[in-house]
Amino acid sequence: MRFSKTFIKTYKESPKEAEVTSHKLMLRAGMIKQVSRGNYTYLPLGLRVLQKIEKIVREEMEKSGAIELLMPIMQPADLWMESGRWSAYGPELMRFKDRNQRDFVLGPTHEEIVTYLFRELVKSYKELPVNFYQIQTKFRDEIRPRFGLMRGREFIMKDGYSFHLTKESLDKEYLNMKKTYCNIFTRCGLNFRPVEADTGSIGGAESHEFMVLAKAGEDDILYSDTADYAANVEKATSKIDLIMPKEEEKQKTLVETVAKTSIDSLVTYLNIPKQKIVKSILFKEICEDDIKYYLALIRGDLDINEIKVKNAFNLNTELELVTDEEIEKLGLVKGYIGALEGINENIQIVMDESVKYLFNFVTGANKENYHYINVNIKDLKYDIIADIRLAKAGDLSPKGDGVLKIARGIEVGHIFKLGDKYSKKMNAKVLDENGKLQTVIMGCYGIGVSRVAAATVEQNNDENGIIWPRSIAPYEIDLIATNMKNEKIVEISEKIYEKLKVNKFDVIYDDRNEKPGFKFKDADLIGFPIKIIVGNKAEEGFVEIKYRKNSESKLIKIEDVLEYCKEK
Repeated sequence: MRFSKTFIKTYKESPKEAEVTSHKLMLRAGMIKQVSRGNYTYLPLGLRVLQKIEKIVREEMEKSGAIELLMPIMQPADLWMESGRWSAYGPELMRFKDRNQRDFVLGPTHEEIVTYLFRELVKSYKELPVNFYQIQTKFRDEIRPRFGLMRGREFIMKDGYSFHLTKESLDKEYLNMKKTYCNIFTRCGLNFRPVEADTGSIGGAESHEFMVLAKAGEDDILYSDTADYAANVEKATSKIDLIMPKEEEKQKTLVETVAKTSIDSLVTYLNIPKQKIVKSILFKEICEDDIKYYLALIRGDLDINEIKVKNAFNLNTELELVTDEEIEKLGLVKGYIGALEGINENIQIVMDESVKYLFNFVTGANKENYHYINVNIKDLKYDIIADIRLAKAGDLSPKGDGVLKIARGIEVGHIFKLGDKYSKKMNAKVLDENGKLQTVIMGCYGIGVSRVAAATVEQNNDENGIIWPRSIAPYEIDLIATNMKNEKIVEISEKIYEKLKVNKFDVIYDDRNEKPGFKFKDADLIGFPIKIIVGNKAEEGFVEIKYRKNSESKLIKIEDVLEYCKEK
């Protein structure tokens, strides 16, 4: 392609609306243009990047045995009502009515459509397992669409869905997809980690996120400094001392603790370590017709992970902290809550596993200005015991093999074991080998294609612009004629251009009537991996080749151009 014949507009300054590096650079490099908040036109250079990412995705998905199809963006609300997500998904779901006042949504994902498709077309176990995928535009009405392509209201996504009769079959395909995703992101040139993650609104029993490590990441991940363990901070676990102390149980005793409502104040007043206190945090779940309350108990030196509390009770909606007024209505006193006899029976209680190993600890007495000391497990009321602890950097990794470190990550992919979450509600069944109808189980596998582009820029840039990995660069090679008025330079540039095209190199020829410095700046801003500069030395048989990644530059003979343009 000739630079003069395509549509590329670059800018010196970053637009005011751009906050993160990828947004600034992709706007300046003429790759995207904002239409409204969270909506972008992909300009020619940006589109080429997306197409190259899609090509890698398709090649690896085909190798994996998955089958490509294309499902409708517009989805009837009836299917979402079947799955239960019509009311559960939240305001991010874009809903509308057609001219006949029938409800529809613009698909953020396609679990409902693909499950409907499966139940209509697949009838026998002989057709299983099967994995369908598509690459398509998705819609989510984000409350704060920001950071360019990293959080838009309209985005390009590869989503896939597998169907199985057995857990073993699902497990096998899950590992297949995990490996496939690793291949995809490696080929895209990304520094990433697959991390254990919460299943969120999609649901399911197990999931992994694929996180690109970058300062602009929206999520915190914890990873072992010496082992393979990595997890989203919402899911992460760690190893702490859980040793049964050699201590005799004492008698529970009520003590006055006026205005001692914090852990630190109790530590000072009672002269005890934080580990000897059990703190109680009260949450609420707002359902359609009701409010449910949940109390979480944990050792005083630890923090509660709200997501783990939600998962402990298998809740689909998010939890919120209760207000002071609600605490009072429940017959409790802020700062003095304890899971003891007499606590409101409508409150469900989860106890962190760390509390099991405590003797003679302190907890609230459900009475203003009073705590109990020498409390033991037998004195507490609780419904379940679970790990609800927030893991932190500096903790030991779960198996003790290394220390946890924290990094920011950009989620570019997510895989789930859905189980029968959708298939059971939507009656997706097949005949098994005995002629009996069996509900299938499902897996779900997504990649944010447009997010991959933005994440790549976040991870690969310098003060001059983008540094694209060669595999997804808009063009691999930028051939620059430094003086279009010099006939010899133009003649040699044309010959090199034709030679590169014949040998299937992805090249753009900068044939503009601009100064060399202007062309060089554009090349660095856009991030072409290789520059071939045809200047005054061309008449002596030499051109300059420069690699964007490491700024390495050298004069080479014109006949050696192809050799130096091979993978490096």
